[in-house]
Amino acid sequence: ILYVDSDVAVGVKSWCHLIISLLCYLRSCSANGSDSKKQRLEESPPSRVLHIRKLPNEVSETEVIALGLPFGKVTNILMLKGKNQAFLELGTEEAAITMVNYYTAVTPQVRNTPVFIQYSNHKELKTDSALNQRAQAVLQAVSAVQDGSSPSSDPGVLDLAPPPSPVLRIIIDNMFYPVTLDVLQQIFSKFGTVMKIITFTKNNQFQALLQFSDPVNAQQAKLSLDGQNIYNSCCTLRIDFSKLVNLNVKYNNDKSRDYTRPDLPTGDGESVNKDHSLLGTPSGALASYSSGGGYSSSLSLSPLSAAAAAAAAAGRVALSGSGVSGVLLASNLNEERVKILYNKKDSALIQLSDGNQAQLAMSHLNGQKVFGKVMRVTLSKHQTVALPREGLDDQLLTKDFSGSPLHRFKKPGSKNFQNIFPPSSTLHLSNVRDAVGEDDLRLLFSNGGGTVKAFKFFQDRKMALIQMTSVEEAIQTLMELHNYDMGGNHHLKVSFSKSTI
Repeated sequence: ILYVDSDVAVGVKSWCHLIISLLCYLRSCSANGSDSKKQRLEESPPSRVLHIRKLPNEVSETEVIALGLPFGKVTNILMLKGKNQAFLELGTEEAAITMVNYYTAVTPQVRNTPVFIQYSNHKELKTDSALNQRAQAVLQAVSAVQDGSSPSSDPGVLDLAPPPSPVLRIIIDNMFYPVTLDVLQQIFSKFGTVMKIITFTKNNQFQALLQFSDPVNAQQAKLSLDGQNIYNSCCTLRIDFSKLVNLNVKYNNDKSRDYTRPDLPTGDGESVNKDHSLLGTPSGALASYSSGGGYSSSLSLSPLSAAAAAAAAAGRVALSGSGVSGVLLASNLNEERVKILYNKKDSALIQLSDGNQAQLAMSHLNGQKVFGKVMRVTLSKHQTVALPREGLDDQLLTKDFSGSPLHRFKKPGSKNFQNIFPPSSTLHLSNVRDAVGEDDLRLLFSNGGGTVKAFKFFQDRKMALIQMTSVEEAIQTLMELHNYDMGGNHHLKVSFSKSTI
């Protein structure tokens, strides 16, 4: 309260100074309050209740619960979907501390979206069961599985039927990195004793059958891991119960394993304990659980060799070790469009920098139709492609591309290695010039005789997706327009995309 003597004349300037001083004081109080609040938020003491923020839209209770399952029993959950937040209560404060410490080092993700986890000011979570019915039903199911009991709940909310089998059928989607027997065993062992695993390829998908010692363990693993990624943004687990109740494993090798029968033969003369360095764990992997309840990972190969190994694991090619030649033989080419070998014009030798790149190129390109003919790509018996001597007739048929500006992989560890995808009808465009619009790009990609089916600009309009009517059209268009000069020192970059429009 400000008291002013009516006999004292106060100038306008003095009043202004007074008002400004008051405003500055109030602002200072507000700022100090915000800083104090922020400090209290950051320095919240450990609690078994965790506050999870920035969850993606339409996230399910199961996905949130799955964040905490590896670290201990989840005892309560409160979803605030309107705010994209949730509160998760763990059984012990120690489990919560382990979870927060782990996710401090590794960014937690839900549906490939980073989320934030911190201690809550609440020491326990009190929820209104009427308002939180579905979350409580899911939690009851998880708790029942953890305890090995038989839960009872509204069957309309969640199917809580007893697990039909101890055997799970596992499909790996978006398998960019290799998934081995050891990786599967490490992941699923968190939920119980893994007895047997059989891996195979069906419908061009890498699949596995995995048998637990108890059906309850299989149910818990399915509930926790279905839809989760083994590695960051890829190798998604699709899990269901198998109709089988017991697996018959004849051999212990890289494709099958009976952990209760270490005496089984390998079936192919290879040792089960051979070096698996080629099929190591990629960077950022959540492949194995440590004894403290978190994950541990190791890096033993580059993303590119991991992709080549993934291709082998998916059954597309057979890796024969690090001594594989980097030279490929491409045959059955269109002679009118491609002229390479002097005596056999429908064939070409292509030398890549190493055997891993050759394996990956072969797995993606063998069997693709190019200029109306199905191209065949195999490993060549040649170790190198020799440049011809000057003056020979075939001099113009051989070219050295080691200094080409088209390379995307010159920089070691480049993120481009993570964006190597097999041919698809959708192409990814980058380095688009500012003045170029959708109509210009549609016209450019139609001039080669193809038909543009769909188009989508990214927000910055420097990148776009363009979908052709077929994979063959996309291959031909990429060959013609990659590195296309758009003017102003802008060369268009074109690659295959894993996305669709």
